[in-house]
Amino acid sequence: MTSRIKLAFAAAALALFSHAAMAQSEKPGVERLYVLNCGEGTAGDISRWTPGLNEGKSMDFVDSCYLVKHAKGWFLWDTGIADSVAAMPNGLVPADPKAVTWRRPKTLAAQLEQLGVKPDDVKAMAVSHTHPDHSGNVELFPQAMLYVQKAEYDWPGANNEPRFKPSHPVEQLAGDKDVFGDGSVTILSTPGHTPGHQSLLVKLPKTGAVILSGDAVHFRDNWDNRRVPSMNVNKDQSAASMQKIADTLSREKAQLWINHDKAQRDSQKMAPEFYD
Repeated sequence: MTSRIKLAFAAAALALFSHAAMAQSEKPGVERLYVLNCGEGTAGDISRWTPGLNEGKSMDFVDSCYLVKHAKGWFLWDTGIADSVAAMPNGLVPADPKAVTWRRPKTLAAQLEQLGVKPDDVKAMAVSHTHPDHSGNVELFPQAMLYVQKAEYDWPGANNEPRFKPSHPVEQLAGDKDVFGDGSVTILSTPGHTPGHQSLLVKLPKTGAVILSGDAVHFRDNWDNRRVPSMNVNKDQSAASMQKIADTLSREKAQLWINHDKAQRDSQKMAPEFYD
């Protein structure tokens, strides 16, 4: 009888240990998320983002990149305006005075170095879309697997040139993508601003779920009013993508981090601080 009791206790302990080990292994592999300063700028006329409103009003913009530390390696979301802009005394001045004049107070390379991360350490990356304030430093990471929607990859650039170097390793997507296979980092297809625009869902162990908007929305007022900028390539897709984000926010009880919203970023922790 005593032996049977001991065996029963041993079996129960083993089952409990196995369950705990399995639960541990099922935890999302994201360890931390860094917000990087990837540009600061001023829009000459924000009516192009708010059709019928704010004619002639200027507005400050910010531009963020996000570095994810996952158990399987480093993942970079967006690369910001080109680091070379840091050497331009007047910033990158657009041909259209209504657009954003971008400045680069800190380079992406310098911020990664501060974190002890070398470009070669970044094994995977994605950009929300191919506008230069998001894809300006892709080739700092020529070895990193690039995740991009096929519709974006095939979208002709200036003078019909490809938007990425053909030699860059790429996985062309046709919808959402679970990057690490554990549900912790998911690329969300959110077309409309550009043909293959995408956003990112990150599940952090303490902070919880966060959606990084890309340019599915540019600032809070546009989100609250579901406003579609006039430069978006497809208004209906833009509205559907905002609804998809809203549904995901509700389902995941997530926060929405809006890439160009200065007021929001001013309240966030910036690298080398991080979210876990």
